[in-house]
Formats: sequence, structure tokens, C-alpha cells
Amino acid sequence: HKHRRPPMEYKDLLGGKGANLAEMTSVLELPVPPGFTISLDLCRRYLEERRLPAGFREALREGVGFLEQAAGARFGDARRPLLVSARSGAAVSMPGMLDTVLNLGLNEESVQGLMRKSGNPRFAWDSFRRLVAMFGEVVCAVPRLEFERLLEEAKQEAGVEVDYELDARTLRGLTRGSLSLFERRTGRPFPMDPYDQLSEAIIAVFDSWNSERAQEYRRIHEIEGLEGTAVTVQSMVFGNSGADSGTGVAFTRDPVTGKNVLYLDFLFNAQGEDIVAGIRTPQAGEDLVRELPEVSSQLEEIRLRLEQVFTEMQDIEFTVEEGKLFLLQTRTGKRSPLAALRIAIDQVEEGMISKGEALDRLAGFDPAVLRTVRIEGDPGVDPIGTAIPACSGVAAGRIALSSARAREFSGAGSPIILVREDTSADDISGMAVSAGILTARGGRTSHAAVVARQMGIPCLVGCRDLRIDLPTRTAELRGSGLREGEPVTLDANSGRVYPGDRVPLSTSEPEELGVIREWIRQEGASDHPLAR
Repeated sequence: HKHRRPPMEYKDLLGGKGANLAEMTSVLELPVPPGFTISLDLCRRYLEERRLPAGFREALREGVGFLEQAAGARFGDARRPLLVSARSGAAVSMPGMLDTVLNLGLNEESVQGLMRKSGNPRFAWDSFRRLVAMFGEVVCAVPRLEFERLLEEAKQEAGVEVDYELDARTLRGLTRGSLSLFERRTGRPFPMDPYDQLSEAIIAVFDSWNSERAQEYRRIHEIEGLEGTAVTVQSMVFGNSGADSGTGVAFTRDPVTGKNVLYLDFLFNAQGEDIVAGIRTPQAGEDLVRELPEVSSQLEEIRLRLEQVFTEMQDIEFTVEEGKLFLLQTRTGKRSPLAALRIAIDQVEEGMISKGEALDRLAGFDPAVLRTVRIEGDPGVDPIGTAIPACSGVAAGRIALSSARAREFSGAGSPIILVREDTSADDISGMAVSAGILTARGGRTSHAAVVARQMGIPCLVGCRDLRIDLPTRTAELRGSGLREGEPVTLDANSGRVYPGDRVPLSTSEPEELGVIREWIRQEGASDHPLAR
């Protein structure tokens, strides 16, 4: 299409994801898998009428036909199958709150074609079992934990620790077990028609707009006036296709400190949900730099180009398939309040934005949230665990092992530390009332970490010392048993966890506030919140 305005300005029609992907392909010519976007208008119509319009299936076939032509493959084909994803994308970024389904188009026939096409049976069956689990959770509300339990049983029986060590035979059995679980829990067989899969996935993404977690997120962040999500249907690329493949999330600057460096998490032989949902704990990019230096160099170049076009720190999701880089998304990155301050100043000094624009970006911050809280001197106790800092600061409070318990404790006036194996989008209400967050799994770029930074909540992730026993409502850190309701302190500056809640603290204002206040004086903006 010939646009009258840049594609990224079409967020009111294509959603943020669709508009930015259009910009990346048509203007920047970056490596993005082919796709098309179903508009926000259609979502609004569906949410009003509770059905897809006449002719939708034919239009969907036309769109998929474009992808088939681009890929030289056919959707659901038994010889050379095309697989697609259905990805949400509202006009305003809502990380993790809306749904996505990957690997659509796999069935008993096309999985054979994927094996022949790739020469990798293990990869084909891994992709199929992932589809069944994700479709079951997103489309049919089968709890993810039930599919994860099957995966854990398969790993135990095979004597392996991580899912990519499972062989093709085991994964085929796991897929069969997942299909049986799906039928038992839903009362119907898993849909093998690829267009049935895609249509149901699109409806589920539309419906996720009104999910409890999405509504709670919009309430917390005072997002009003939006009426749905677009859906981008995109050709799949596969991070789970071997040792030179993987999935990653990168920020064009450090979203915790604001430093002007690439901030990167990466998992080899994995798909996107493994990293953004916190299912596995990734490495902080060092392995990618060492094993795939060309991809790392590409990302460094791309981060600079994206910032020049979007004039904002970007949050990028990407996949590496057999050594080749593909970009799946870019959006304005969520950052800690301190990082927001430092990035605004740096981008003014770099000539990227004006002082007035910087002040506008910072207008939503109260000076109190910009103060740096640190442990003063010797905390008086030894740490009982270490983890990965995802949002800096110090927080002390009572342990809550679920979002429901966090809301209960908070209602009684107690500061809360939400302690979980990993947090999901459904934990948004518990996160919102917590003083700090600690997870056993997940990395710095998981949805939990991103949302914590946006809220300015001290957050530690990937704590390998942490064991949680929900039936007894207890947690264990390096042999120290803690009952739910007992106090702990998170030092999200150093990554340490301390028992109790009486460590000495100090508070200071960042030096950068002085720079901002001088700009406020120069711009005559005395009513700006940071003027105080």
C-alpha cells in the first residue's frame, strides 16, 4: 500500500505491533517474517456483535495466500507446511495482558511435512506439543499448569532437566498425551483443520481484550478510550529448531539504569513464550555474543536505527532460526523511573529529542518515585538468597505466595513481597499491591520484570535458591524455611534477599533531577511535577 503518512502512525487502525512492523518492513527494510494485520475496527465489531462478519473466512484465506506465496509453502500442507502465529497488538502497549498463539497450522499430517522439510523430527514434535498446550490455555482456558505437569513427567521419565534435551520419540508421546488432555478437559478433539485453529485463535485474542487481567491493567494505568486489539498473523520462524537457533528480547537501552547499551536476554533452542512468560531463566546475552557474534552485531546496528526512527528506547522481540535473525516486534520500552529520567536527559544531549519533549515524557512522575533507596552499611544479617535484579530499589514486607493472598494482606495494611515460581499476566492485581516481587524463574525481560519496572516496584527474578511449597504455604531459601506472612527484605540493587524487615536504609535523590529542574526553569514550566 502507498501510505499518506508513515506506517507507524496507523496505530489507531493496525495497533502498535502491526503499525511498527509495517514501519520496519516498508521503511527500514529490516528482517521481519511476512504477515498481515486484522484491524482494530474488526475487533470492535466482533466485540459488539459477538461474531465474525460474513466473508471473514474468505478474507482470511486471501491473507494466508499472501503468506504462502512469500514462503513457498502451504498452510497445513502435508509436504511443505506453512505455520503462522496470531499476535495481539493494541494501540497502547499492554505487555503480556493480551493473548498470542504460536505454531498454528500443525496437525497429524503437517507435522510429518515439518519433519521432512526440516529433517528434524524432534523440532517438529516439540512445535506440535507447544501448539496444543498454548491453544488449550489461550483458546479453551485449560490451565497451563496441567500441560506443564505432563512436560515435567516426561523430563523425569527421560532423566533430563530441560525440555530441549527430550528426544523426538518422547516429544511425540508428550504430544499424544497433550492431545488426550485437551480432549478430556474440553470435551472435544483438538481441531486439526488449520483454518479452524487460526479462526479460533483470532477470536481468543479479540476476547482477551476483556479479560480480567487486561481490564485490571487498564484500570491501574488509567488507559481509557481504547476499544480492542488488532491481530497480526505472521509466518512462523523457529527458535526451537536447533543449537544455532533461539529466542530473545532486547531493549535498546538498559531499562533499569538507563545506560546507553543493548540490554539482552536470550535462550537457545526455545520459542518466544519461554522467555517472555518467564518459563525458563535466560542468559543475559553473553552466550549469544560468543556463539552467534554476527547476530549480536546485527542487533547492535538495529538498535541504533530503531531509536533514530522512533526517537524512544525500544523493546524488541526476536528469533534466530538456524543462525538467521528475524524481528517479531518493536515497541516503546517500559523502564524504571530512574531509567526514564536518565534516558530523557541522554536523548536530549544526543539531539534526538528537545528539552520540551523530555519534560513531557517525565510529566507523569512524582519526585518521590525517583529517589534511590539503598541498604545503609551492614544489614546485620546474612543473605539467604541471590537473584537477578530486574527493577532496582529495596523493599521489605510479608511474604505472599499468591496474588489473592497479596491482596488479602495488603487490605490489612501490610507491605507485601509477592513470591512466586514465576509471575504471569494474571498476577497483575497482586503485583499492583506489592512492595516487591521475587520469582524463582524468569529473566530480566519477562513480562513480570517489564510490568514491575513500569510500576517502579523493586523486583528480583530467576532466584535459583528459592523453593516454594504451595500446599504447606511455605518457601525455602538456602535452607531457611519461611512461612507465608513472615517478613523478608529484597535488595534489588545488589540482587540479595535478607530475612526480616529491619535492615537500615538510606534515601537520596539522583543528580539528574538537578538537570531536569534547570530545564524546567529554562522552559518556564514551573507547574511541572518535578519542579518540586
